[in-house]
Amino acid sequence: MLTITHYTKTYPGGRTAVDDLTLHVSPGEICGFIGHNGAGKTTTLRAVAGVMDFSQGSIRVGGHDVRTDPVAAKSITAFLPDNPDLYEFMSGIDYLNLLADLYGISSRERTERIRLYGDSFAMTAELGSAIAGYSHGMKQKLALISALMRRPRLLVLDEPFVGLDPAAAHLLKGYLAQLCREGGAVFFSTHVLEVAEKLCHTIAIIREGRLVRYGPTQEVVGDSSLEDVFLELSERGRDQ
Repeated sequence: MLTITHYTKTYPGGRTAVDDLTLHVSPGEICGFIGHNGAGKTTTLRAVAGVMDFSQGSIRVGGHDVRTDPVAAKSITAFLPDNPDLYEFMSGIDYLNLLADLYGISSRERTERIRLYGDSFAMTAELGSAIAGYSHGMKQKLALISALMRRPRLLVLDEPFVGLDPAAAHLLKGYLAQLCREGGAVFFSTHVLEVAEKLCHTIAIIREGRLVRYGPTQEVVGDSSLEDVFLELSERGRDQ
């Protein structure tokens, strides 16, 4: 579903944010992307979503190259950044209908999906209100609804559990698992190591732009907890 091959991102001035990253996420798989602040996680996720340009390596989603065939790649991808930019002058329902129009979701399907996810996240009663009046958690839930209602083949999430209450976080975990059971895939960053250990099929750990551990969760964790592995790698990075 997602294939990243020798992806490198260098910013003007010569700073390399991500260096020669290669990994893949198969259909039915949840891959957790872990690293300290500035390690290159968000840069990679934005490149996968097609909102950040790059010149070295390739990224393919469902077989579509995000640079040479961006419309096809984006049509099956939903991206939720860590701080979603929403049209705050709109109401929640107007925002969802706008995205449904952009992605060609029929009137019947959008009504069913908005009701399903709105009820699940306890947002249905709030959708008629202006987004500007939403709390951070409500905005996060609206962004999640907008991503889930598209039924993407690849869901790309940057710290999706930040700001969610326990009930909403539990719901999200269930929807991620459902998407994978239906043949989709999830690629998400998180600093909640317990979530990664319990939810992910595979884990990729990035440090200073380079992939340092990648594989099935059980192999990455080994005989210790994922937190121990992550802290060990972080300590080594500071010592070098």
